Amino acid sequence: GIDVMPEHGYCVIQSSQIMHILYPDSRQGRSFHHGRFVMVLRGHAKQVLGADVIKATVNKLIECQHTKRVLGIRATQLNSTERESFLADLVIIVDRCFSNFRNAVMGKALRESSTRSHFCGVIPKDTQLPMPQHGTVGLVQGHGSVLLYQILEHDTCMLVAIKHPVPHDLKGHILRDVVPQLPALLHVAIHEALDRDCIRRMPNSFLPAVEQGSKYTKQGTILLSDVWNMHHPLTGGGMTITLHDIVILSKLLANVNFCNWDQMSNLLSNWYWSRKPLSSTINILSFALYDLFGADSEHLAVLQKGCFKYFECSGKCVHGPVSLLAGISPSPSLLAYHFFAVTFYSIWVMFFHLRPVVNESDSDKPLMVSPQLWEYPGLAVRGMKVLWTACVMFGPLLWLEIHWW
Repeated sequence: GIDVMPEHGYCVIQSSQIMHILYPDSRQGRSFHHGRFVMVLRGHAKQVLGADVIKATVNKLIECQHTKRVLGIRATQLNSTERESFLADLVIIVDRCFSNFRNAVMGKALRESSTRSHFCGVIPKDTQLPMPQHGTVGLVQGHGSVLLYQILEHDTCMLVAIKHPVPHDLKGHILRDVVPQLPALLHVAIHEALDRDCIRRMPNSFLPAVEQGSKYTKQGTILLSDVWNMHHPLTGGGMTITLHDIVILSKLLANVNFCNWDQMSNLLSNWYWSRKPLSSTINILSFALYDLFGADSEHLAVLQKGCFKYFECSGKCVHGPVSLLAGISPSPSLLAYHFFAVTFYSIWVMFFHLRPVVNESDSDKPLMVSPQLWEYPGLAVRGMKVLWTACVMFGPLLWLEIHWW
């Protein structure tokens, strides 16, 4: 009942090139209006037997004076000024990325979040995408990526990646630097949306998950979703991770005593490692693709070109990465395999594929030539720098996700 739109894959646009990437095995995704989805979920939650829904603003956590265990919350109900106490054996905190309670719950185990960019969004009306029912990714030279996907019959969501610092004239930046690099059939709808609506802005933050239930975190409470784990939204994997977390956690919580924190601590440890294959794969992939699509250095540009050429090989060179992107194949080792396969293939492309050079007789039509033998030493040095860039981009992300001490 939320007018979901079927999605069959991705359409990646760079300059005049369009790459078609299908989901494997005729699988389909769904894109939709986030607010409608959330409201329908809330409607179902209200109908659950034994569930009481209270609309209130949570002001603080109630803690035991001696053990510091969380016993409940203090909250102000809608249309009231008085704070009330709500006690519970277990408090689950889901107040998103700007959490008021993350620091208090995680204590010494807390990792600081970092913000490197923003997504700015508008909703163009009646937009004709280059490939209907496909998520569209536009690579804007010098400015990162643009995402477009249909969320309702007449509405398309457009998200523009903006690097720090955010331009003062954001609308002018999008119209001047971003829109001209997108297909012409999108221009009118985007111009109308920018004239009609305010541009919404959201920081893209990174916060690796930390195992809960340790001696450093507070007993009696669980953090979930963006409160606990954030990654770049480029791949749209946040909801995939959270719903996957809920499936695992709800099964584990079905047969446990919430008051027995030794049991709960073991449960949270099992949950942390059970979610790890999917969450770590999507977390790493989101930032690796963001850096790759941004390509703000010559070595990243080599990797970006190699990635396109890698996809052109089709077969497992497409099915593997897309399965990782969609959460179909949750495997950090498979991600590492394809990432470095792209890296070495990018170096191969640099040595042996044709490249454009200036045509002295006709400057508008560059010649396509292969690198000459005397260029190989310089290309070898450049290839080592490309490999180092890939390691620097991928290694720290992998380390944050796999280490457990």
